[in-house]
Amino acid sequence: MRYHLFAMLLATSLLGASLTQAATLAPEQRFRTTGDFTGKKPGRAAYDVSGLACMPVANGARRCLLINDESAFAQFAEIAENRITPGAAVPLLGKEASPAVLGTAPQGICKTAGRFAELDGEAVAYADGEHFVFVSHAPDTDSWWNVIKNALKNAAADTKTTVDYRNPPTGDIADMARIIQQAAATNPDGIITTIADFDVLQTAIKDVVAKGIPVITVNSGTADQSKQLGALMHIGQPEYDAGKGAGERAKANGVTNFVCVNHYITNSASVERCQGYADGLGVPLGDHMIDSSQDPTQVYNKVKAYLTAHPGTNGILTLGPNAADPTIKLLRDTGETSKYNFITFDLSADISQGIKDGIVESAIDQQPYLQGYLPVVLLTEYKRYGVLPANNINTGPGFVTKANIEMVEKLAGEYR
Repeated sequence: MRYHLFAMLLATSLLGASLTQAATLAPEQRFRTTGDFTGKKPGRAAYDVSGLACMPVANGARRCLLINDESAFAQFAEIAENRITPGAAVPLLGKEASPAVLGTAPQGICKTAGRFAELDGEAVAYADGEHFVFVSHAPDTDSWWNVIKNALKNAAADTKTTVDYRNPPTGDIADMARIIQQAAATNPDGIITTIADFDVLQTAIKDVVAKGIPVITVNSGTADQSKQLGALMHIGQPEYDAGKGAGERAKANGVTNFVCVNHYITNSASVERCQGYADGLGVPLGDHMIDSSQDPTQVYNKVKAYLTAHPGTNGILTLGPNAADPTIKLLRDTGETSKYNFITFDLSADISQGIKDGIVESAIDQQPYLQGYLPVVLLTEYKRYGVLPANNINTGPGFVTKANIEMVEKLAGEYR
């Protein structure tokens, strides 16, 4: 948990006439109570409340912690509009200090245990919203992840939590494992991570789980791998099934010979996409998969070399914008925009235009927004209330075609 301090002095009584409703607490503001506070005389105005710290508004109310200098207790309260509802009182001093206030008994202040002359709470600490870390395998150059970053930002705002996005700048998976370990060392309330390479990442992720930090896996990897790692659940697209669906679609359109352009061949999920496509066609994968790298010039040249060496190719599968965008450029440059049945994973501006121009037959949409938004919401609910869906969540595959591209394009880069 992280904490921040609120210095909120209530200079007047907590009881009295209603004043203009305000979004935040302020001096001279009065609130009507629905019950009496511990240590205050029943039915009378509560003067000299030293400190009040509140969490951000959630569901129209604030949950607060109140301290006054007439009691060895702190007391929870809920503030909604101009009313304050007293909650449970918890001891602050002596051996019985409650972990609920996340404090420790002061040392060297009280001459007699449990007795004191003055306990001011002009600044009191109360728990802020949960803190989560999202670790992806994507290099800095992969703009596809901007949708997920946007989803994380929106989820954090909606749940009143903090979410940090971290990734290996060059996409190095060993570096990603170190990032996961570093994130765990900060003791966040939860970690969300991809399983880009099960063998490389399993030790780091299992160590996180062993520390008692809840983990949700997303995007890359499988539900079975997620379970083996001890994660709560997996949210993503079954990569083999998505590839197979693309292969079956290509077969229906007459494809018999293909190339799978793999720009991230070290990611086992990428190989599953190619294998699924081959199985959907009923063709062995063999040498139909090429390692294109992520450099646009290399992708362009390697795809060009393959198509030149294999003139019978009539199907192209790319695994994302990193490979699709240079391939689209190649087909425009060579004037072969209608020669191939071209299917790709994911969306970009170039892919969207390629679909509209008839170069790309379809794009496989795994709804990355859900892969960013849902794990934050579900971890928040799990931490606060101990609830979690019983099953993993499949966010794809769906197919974006010329028939629906206009609707999807309006949301591309932000929500799709």
